[in-house]
Amino acid sequence: MRKIKIALLGLGNVGSGVWKILKANNEEIKKRSGYKVEIAKILVREKSKERAVEVPEKLLTTDFNEILQDDSIKIIVEVMGGINPAKNYILSSIKKKKHIVTANKMLLATEGDELFKAADELGVMFQYEASVAGGIPIISGINDSLTANKIEQLYGIVNGTTNYILTKMQFEGMSFEEALKKAQEKGYAEADPTSDLEGFDAQYKLAILSSLAFGTKIDIGSVYRAGLSNITSEDISYAKQFGYVIKLLAIVKEINKELEIRVHPTMIPETHPLANVYDSFNAVFVKGNAVGDLMFYGRGAGDLPTGSAVVGDIITILRSNVDIENGIPVVKNNLWHKKIRKREDIESRYYIRTTVKDLPGVLGDITTVFGENNISLKSVIQKGSDEEHLVTIVLVTHKTKEGSIIKTIDELYELKEIHKVDNIIRIEKFK
Repeated sequence: MRKIKIALLGLGNVGSGVWKILKANNEEIKKRSGYKVEIAKILVREKSKERAVEVPEKLLTTDFNEILQDDSIKIIVEVMGGINPAKNYILSSIKKKKHIVTANKMLLATEGDELFKAADELGVMFQYEASVAGGIPIISGINDSLTANKIEQLYGIVNGTTNYILTKMQFEGMSFEEALKKAQEKGYAEADPTSDLEGFDAQYKLAILSSLAFGTKIDIGSVYRAGLSNITSEDISYAKQFGYVIKLLAIVKEINKELEIRVHPTMIPETHPLANVYDSFNAVFVKGNAVGDLMFYGRGAGDLPTGSAVVGDIITILRSNVDIENGIPVVKNNLWHKKIRKREDIESRYYIRTTVKDLPGVLGDITTVFGENNISLKSVIQKGSDEEHLVTIVLVTHKTKEGSIIKTIDELYELKEIHKVDNIIRIEKFK
């Protein structure tokens, strides 16, 4: 039995999961990869820290050079997160022709092009299944199983924290604040949940998926992002009335050779498979021109699901039938240049909730503004507000350009009757 030595950079949640899986599934991994996998070194910030797994102290190091200069270590598994020093460690490892496995979505979304280029030039394998949707094999699905397809659309629930919060709001009537607190108690949300709630986490993941699915370089700044913090129980209730549920959705489509790429709260039909993805689960829905509709579903986070993807990447490297010493040629991903559609040109349906002064003719004035901007309304609901002399008006539009919606909202604020535009949520019909 051949032996392969690897090093872990980081021993937090994901690193602990990798350690557990390599120990628990040692025999299965040997049979499937043809190698006995040995963790030779683990880079940590401090050796004395209490951890979720018991690791022999001799494996721990605070000096990355111990790993870099050890020629017997052939694979570097980066699970520390962040941009630096992770980027520098990976680039240094590539120069030493060590193959790379990473779960670092932020690094790949912002600096991935440089890393892939370096790996390509030196024939180093670079695997990153765990960077998106935890244990769900969506990256290998796109890279391998769907290569015969032209992918037309991809929709993802790729953040378990926000999906858990929306599930609690939908089924238990919790407020956003109550659901967030519950998520933090269960360990689904960080003490500072900004990256999850404001859509940054999903934005990074969508940039990675979009690049793979459409064979092009994606600038993270071109991915439109809106967070979850404006969603209220009132919006959840109205969505139900209209036959929708609200999800924080990552969306990329190719329309007329342009990519429409965005992350935001979205109302989707309650009959769609994505509407039935609950709690901290993730799912990615893909439409290919040959295969049709597919959905990948499973745990999107956690030590074992994410660790499973990391170990799967290690096995992929070992099963590649290449000389582990000399590397392999890597297929370039940036195959085409795709133009990103301007936000103003994106077409969608919209739910708009407003609070207005209870004055005669207010509804007529509002609908007139929509009409003057050539926006057709599908539904209008008016109901009393908890605040005296104010009423709530909810409007649902037919498909229209976002530029028209932006202009309409600006003009609504010029009306004396408008107290506040409380929320705007896009509606996706999947047609």
